[in-house]
Amino acid sequence: MDQFMQAAIAEAQRGFEEGGIPIGSVLVHDGRVIGAGHNRRVQQGSSVLHGEMDALENAGRQAAAVYRESTIYTTLSPCAMCSGAILLYGIPRVVVGENLTFMGEESLLRSRGVDVTVLQDKECIELMKQFIADKPELWNEDIGV
Repeated sequence: MDQFMQAAIAEAQRGFEEGGIPIGSVLVHDGRVIGAGHNRRVQQGSSVLHGEMDALENAGRQAAAVYRESTIYTTLSPCAMCSGAILLYGIPRVVVGENLTFMGEESLLRSRGVDVTVLQDKECIELMKQFIADKPELWNEDIGV
């Protein structure tokens, strides 16, 4: 498996170990991680810190050209909020760990020219299936159900 998806999975594991939702993400530019994050809604009492948003926040302010040359890796299909940020910053490529437990806005991303690759990674799938089974109320809160 790709080292960057492995880094995103490590972020998801970190979130799980902190008592949060196990979704991780990394923003990669020019072959290196410039921002890594995980869903920290629970840990920070945040309404917006999904994995992708946390990775973007941790990357700090970047020039527009950096975003346009980057790839974001995420363990789970990006929701409407995270997809909006991907579109806003013009990130051209998204690598998704899995979309079986949650199908985000992949069709929107593709319709706007974003290259979306879905891996259906077993580790990502199992992590989310177990979390959803163990904490359905927390999962439903996170996705707005």
